[in-house]
Amino acid sequence: METVNCFARLTPDVIISAVEQALGKRMTGLTIPLPSYINRVYELQSFSGERVIAKFYRPGRWSDAAIEDEHRFLADCAEEEIPVVTPLTLTSGTTLGHTEGIAFALFPKKAGRVFETNDDEDWVRMGTLLGRIHMVGSRRRAPSRVTMHPSSCTRTDLDFLLQGGFVGPEHVHAFEDVCLSVIEEISGLFEGVEFIRIHGDFHRGNLLDRPSEGLMVIDFDDMMEGPAVHDLWLLLPDHAGRARREIELILSGYERFYPFDPSSLRLIEALRFMRFIYYLAWCARQSADYDFRTNHPDWGTDGFWQRELLDLHHQRQVIMEHKVAWEEGRFFEA
Repeated sequence: METVNCFARLTPDVIISAVEQALGKRMTGLTIPLPSYINRVYELQSFSGERVIAKFYRPGRWSDAAIEDEHRFLADCAEEEIPVVTPLTLTSGTTLGHTEGIAFALFPKKAGRVFETNDDEDWVRMGTLLGRIHMVGSRRRAPSRVTMHPSSCTRTDLDFLLQGGFVGPEHVHAFEDVCLSVIEEISGLFEGVEFIRIHGDFHRGNLLDRPSEGLMVIDFDDMMEGPAVHDLWLLLPDHAGRARREIELILSGYERFYPFDPSSLRLIEALRFMRFIYYLAWCARQSADYDFRTNHPDWGTDGFWQRELLDLHHQRQVIMEHKVAWEEGRFFEA
């Protein structure tokens, strides 16, 4: 069954029925779609007034075991009183339901405003929160999630793009060549690096400021096993070599809870390249969706792949320059 057809079967009646059975509560007719490309997310309300967020996972993206790894990570964080939104336990006794061949989970509605960094203490707060998450992340494995290593996840994403015919035929060889060459160049950097459960998409858009409760972390959909520095670099306002102060502030909070290997900073530009490929594959998985095509009409065109190739070649050059700068002890000048 195609993904688009699967989601098309999520009519309001199907959604409400699935949620009612999963919670054992009667719901009103409210089904408000919320912004989400890769999954389908709706806000519902019970007759008792409880607001619930229903997240329907894109078929074929995560196995049930991988989703359960996400839920387990959330539960582990909650046990340490880290502010996250944990899935509700369903009438089945689990946190994962199914309808129309689609896995779903239900969450309590939590509101907040996107966090803004206005002073040094805000950077420290983000670092403190991240350190607490990684402290928890280091205690257990996530065997069914992505391992963020270039020879595994990046190569898998590259194969998906090539085998799926997403890259224009006039650009496919150049695209494959630059990606394979960078994967080969950066794989050695990951030798001996500690891999733990990480958020995977820890940017400020996924941090909510709740004045009475502090910072809350949302959207663990991309959680994975990888180097801790991946969650750190996504917070930075610039390339790492030009963000020394922000890095030091983040780490001043982070290391209160979890040790940080400073040598892992050399991975950042490699991780940025890997995120480029990850994002291309993420878009490709939804490129047939009507909403995606409407909002990204240029995706997959000849001009699009020309720009992507330029960006990838530029990032390859940045990786090489930062590698030399690190070896020469001038990383924060690069």
